[in-house]
Amino acid sequence: MKTKIELFVKYLENEKRYPQTTVKSYQKDLEKYENFIKENNIDYLTINHDEIILFLKDLDNDSLSKSTISRILSAIRHFYAYLLSLDFVSSNPFKMIRNPKKDKKLPNFLQGDEFEKVIDSIDETTDLGIRNRLIVELLYATGIRLSELTNLKLNDINFYNKEIKIFGKGGKERIVFFGEYAEEYLHKYITYSRNNLLGDKKSNYLLINNQGGNLTNRGVESIIEDIIKKTSLKHHISPHVLRHTFATDLLNNGADLKSVQELLGHSSLSTTQIYTHVTNERLKEVYLSAFPRQSNKIEKDTKKN
Repeated sequence: MKTKIELFVKYLENEKRYPQTTVKSYQKDLEKYENFIKENNIDYLTINHDEIILFLKDLDNDSLSKSTISRILSAIRHFYAYLLSLDFVSSNPFKMIRNPKKDKKLPNFLQGDEFEKVIDSIDETTDLGIRNRLIVELLYATGIRLSELTNLKLNDINFYNKEIKIFGKGGKERIVFFGEYAEEYLHKYITYSRNNLLGDKKSNYLLINNQGGNLTNRGVESIIEDIIKKTSLKHHISPHVLRHTFATDLLNNGADLKSVQELLGHSSLSTTQIYTHVTNERLKEVYLSAFPRQSNKIEKDTKKN
């Protein structure tokens, strides 16, 4: 088998022109597979389904992450595809073996007074400061995506109804709403700061950069990064974190999941359901701290100690 792995590695290097880091990763994963084959006296050319299940259990026992296991399986699939192309095997035994499902990461969001710390760190004595405060207020008030924010045009905003027309993924149109804080900074920015930033230039877009051009996605990300550096917050905060905060705060304050789905522009309710994990954790905290018998038990345990 060693020779076959060496042949495959050279194939990746010379014919596929894979980067060295990728080649070494394939080699390392295949050597792990080779060790398993040798330890269990399995013929890799005729390995059967039960033996593959044994290998998967072995990977699981090593406490490897699901992404690492997926990477190893991918390397083995490519290896057998190579062997199949050279008629060393009659089929790819790993072709129908599925990767483990990835764990859904809970969204990061601002908690407690963290949002106040963010807005308090913004210098509002300049036109750029007013624009930056507006960016943060809009992202939090509406839950819109970064690309949706940078594509906002002046005529998308309806001040009378306090709503904004959004063109989301796939050109899908939806309406989002804003409150008094976002309204205040929209007026300040559009009335004064935006015109000053534009200078003698013209634009239909809401957000303008310091050169008088349209603000880009990367521009907004950089602005948020600079704002966070001036706070005491240590965890990563991006425009998307403000979107997560919007959804989490709505659910924590009684909004129904379907309404949050529509406001976020999710095509599937299952995508929005990730936020229920966050709110459920919050409900658990409230329960554990407020339920009388739970509180009494904590007090009794404390007295015992």
